[in-house]
This record gives sequence, C-alpha cells and structure tokens, in this order.
Amino acid sequence: MRMLSAAAVVVLLTVPAYAQTPNINLMPEFQSKSPEEKEADAIKEKAYKDSLRKIPDAKGSSDPWGTVRSTDAPKDSAKAAAAPRKNKTGSSSQ
Repeated sequence: MRMLSAAAVVVLLTVPAYAQTPNINLMPEFQSKSPEEKEADAIKEKAYKDSLRKIPDAKGSSDPWGTVRSTDAPKDSAKAAAAPRKNKTGSSSQ
C-alpha cells in the first residue's frame, strides 16, 4: 500500500511539471515559397536597395563646437610634458 501511495505522489508531482515544459519543434518542416512570394520578395528587396541609394552622404562634421576649438595642440604644452621634471630642491634623485 505504501508503494502505491508513493507512486501516486510521484505521478501527481511530475504531471504539473511536465505540463509546464514548452513544446519546441527542433526540426520544423521546410516550407518553400511560391513563385509569387519569391517575386514579391525580390520587388521588396529592390525597393529597399533603391531607398538606400536615395539617402544623401554626410557632407561634413556635425560638431557644433568645431569652430571654437583649435585643431592644433599647443606646442608649448607638448614640450613641457616631454621635459623631465626636477625636484623642488633642484637635486635629482638618480
């Protein structure tokens, strides 16, 4: 009797868990397109490519601060960064 009730409990607990698993078809049947569908897809693809050709190229930078900033780096700061710094006492720690 215990064996039967244990089996019934196991079955009752596994049935809801089995019902929650999705039914996924890993190998769907291959569906080929009809000639009309292929022609419609070709027309859509051609229209898409034509619309991409109509988009104008970017003319220049859209940086609103481009005229404010200088394009060249200051030459003095580049030399100062490359020069070795001395200690405040004037002696080197070499």
